[in-house]
Amino acid sequence: MTPASGSRVARLAPFAALLVAASVLTACAPQDARTGESASPAAGTGSAQAAGGCAKGALATRKGGTLTIGTDKPAYAPWFADDKPENGNGFESAVAYAVADRLGYPKDRVSWVVSPFNKAFAPGAKDFDFDINQVSINDDRRKSVDFSSGYYDVRQAVVALKSSRLASAGSLADLKGAKLGAQVGTTSLASITDRIRPTTQPAVFDDNDLAKAALKNGQIDALVVDLPTAFYITGAEVTDAKVVGQLEGGGTEQFGLVLDKGSALTGCVSQAVDALRSDGTLARLEKQWLSDAVSAPVLK
Repeated sequence: MTPASGSRVARLAPFAALLVAASVLTACAPQDARTGESASPAAGTGSAQAAGGCAKGALATRKGGTLTIGTDKPAYAPWFADDKPENGNGFESAVAYAVADRLGYPKDRVSWVVSPFNKAFAPGAKDFDFDINQVSINDDRRKSVDFSSGYYDVRQAVVALKSSRLASAGSLADLKGAKLGAQVGTTSLASITDRIRPTTQPAVFDDNDLAKAALKNGQIDALVVDLPTAFYITGAEVTDAKVVGQLEGGGTEQFGLVLDKGSALTGCVSQAVDALRSDGTLARLEKQWLSDAVSAPVLK
């Protein structure tokens, strides 16, 4: 080595040291912006948190030591009871607490926030760890949010007043000329446009309360909702209405828990849901809270 080349090496040595230090820092796991903990490299892919797996009660939640769950308001029966998600009554409230318990968060470490239905799966950061609000899993919504494994197999149903001509409908063809209605952004509305395909444009409502009022007032001929909600409406809210029937082929649709896109919790929450399905908890809760929704004629 010549003196000149040795001099160059001496001058470059400090820069080489800086490069080495930078490469070490780059190799470290990124920090979760909410907690300061290392974020999972597989977040949002359905895998568990990389650091420590799904450590019970110690997940990278929005608030340390607390699991925050979102749902809409009003929170409708039979999914919730008395518009109080925190009371543990109703199918979805019971499922939410069962998932929380599996994750290591007892009832006193769970908090609830209001999250409107359409906002839950819209693009953007969320103020919940997961949301439970009869949100059906589909590929379009997956572009904006993560979903857990499905916790309920959905069937769509048609509700009409007993005095309506649709009360005796026995097929999809009988619904073709009807004025149907559903809540905005729901798979119930998609079922009208994609499966029933009526000749009249369906009515779209901001929530089911408005849709039920329209049914009572004769503004629509029939309302499309999921089957348990249909039974609750006809049994407790619009008692002069009936469940006309359920739509054929509803077994492939599932409700899933909604999480922020790329959430580090997605895999852990899915594992909890899978465990509750495997040990029979989901079936037991469905029987307890949705037992009336057991059968209805199939409209083909």
